[in-house]
Amino acid sequence: MTEIIDNVPDQEDNHEEEEEELFYTEIDELQNHGISAADITKLKSAGICTVKAIQMNTRKNLCKIKGLSEAKIDKVKESASKLQTSSFITGTEFSFIRSKVLWISTGSKQLDALLGGGIPTMSITEAFGEFRTGKTQIAHTLCVTTQLPPSMGGANGKVAFIDTEGTFRPERIKSIAARFGIDQQAALENVLFARAYTSEHQMELIIEVAARFAEERGIYRLLIIDSIINLFRSDYSGRGELAERQQKLNIMLSRLVKIAEEFNVAVQSDPGASMTFVSEPRKPIGGHVLAHASTTRIYLRKGRGEERIAKIYDSPDMPEAEAPYAISGGGIVDCSG
Repeated sequence: MTEIIDNVPDQEDNHEEEEEELFYTEIDELQNHGISAADITKLKSAGICTVKAIQMNTRKNLCKIKGLSEAKIDKVKESASKLQTSSFITGTEFSFIRSKVLWISTGSKQLDALLGGGIPTMSITEAFGEFRTGKTQIAHTLCVTTQLPPSMGGANGKVAFIDTEGTFRPERIKSIAARFGIDQQAALENVLFARAYTSEHQMELIIEVAARFAEERGIYRLLIIDSIINLFRSDYSGRGELAERQQKLNIMLSRLVKIAEEFNVAVQSDPGASMTFVSEPRKPIGGHVLAHASTTRIYLRKGRGEERIAKIYDSPDMPEAEAPYAISGGGIVDCSG
């Protein structure tokens, strides 16, 4: 039986944790610079849990937090700047940060190779395309592979799953866990699940999960949202509401980008639009807001028989290319033929 979520630190782990703390200073340190515990609690309730998160947010956004005036936010910003002496780092220092990126297997070696090793942390990966090409099945497979040790293509971490369409199936997690030799109940326990019912509720859950990531730093390595714009489409369906929808969506995606970088998690998203016929697959679902936020965009389509084809459209690391894959009872697998 494959062991999962081994969090016993060794000396090398301790060294990495010390280095990470230098980059991600906990927000509680602001108490030493004149910020009250009550105000820090208010920041945490909004998902602002590190000094880096304060830098990632504008004064305008921070002033929206209940109970924090402009004067208090100015003081918070000033105190945070004292803890982060410079916003600039050397290429060597950034290389160290990038060395922490983890690659999570999709379950298919062919698909992993297309992606340069799997789904990367510190970024958003968007999978979009035709109906029944396995977008949700990829998400379920990642729920299990994330828990595997790195030697098996995993990240030795837990998963958070925000479901907007009622697609999450615990029985799929069990069958995929069986394929990888993982205890089925343990695999389910390592998936934090929430059902979102409105776009506002979805944003609240994202803020809540950011606080969980901060509280259990290094434990979670994947955040799945299936699907990411479904609720925005239904909540802003009236005439003249497109601009407001895109603005709200942009705020949410900005928060997700920050979460991915701040907590070294992979964000896997499905835009939620299944297309039987696609005249222009490059055109982003939900507008250019989603496309610009996604680091990697993968278009999925049907092939011959049970074969499915994945094509990279946007990636800073990999060229445009294709790879076949298939869907099995054990999740995403390589094509046999």
